[in-house]
Amino acid sequence: MDDTDPTISNPEFYKTLWENDDVRVLEYVDTPGDETTAHGHPNSVMVTLTGFDRRLSIGGTTRDVTLPAGAAVWLPTQTHSGRNTGTTPTHTILIELKNSAVSAEPGVLGPAI
Repeated sequence: MDDTDPTISNPEFYKTLWENDDVRVLEYVDTPGDETTAHGHPNSVMVTLTGFDRRLSIGGTTRDVTLPAGAAVWLPTQTHSGRNTGTTPTHTILIELKNSAVSAEPGVLGPAI
């Protein structure tokens, strides 16, 4: 693990729920106005337990994302920081795929929806 690992760079928001050689399952929880520092995600599936509004940023690129509760979305490999721009807490589960290709597409930010 390195300092882009969200459980190291942002431990107040990310918690490892379960892990083996192939996957790691993370829980993410925040409240309105909370911000993360830059961190990375490998190819992952994100399941939203609550709906949320977020602003994701990396470099000079930003993207606003709104997802409803109960959504399951593909999150391609990327590095970003984020801010809860909504009025409700965020609660998501991320299933990180450890053994998948880790080449990020330039400019990829947020879920592929």
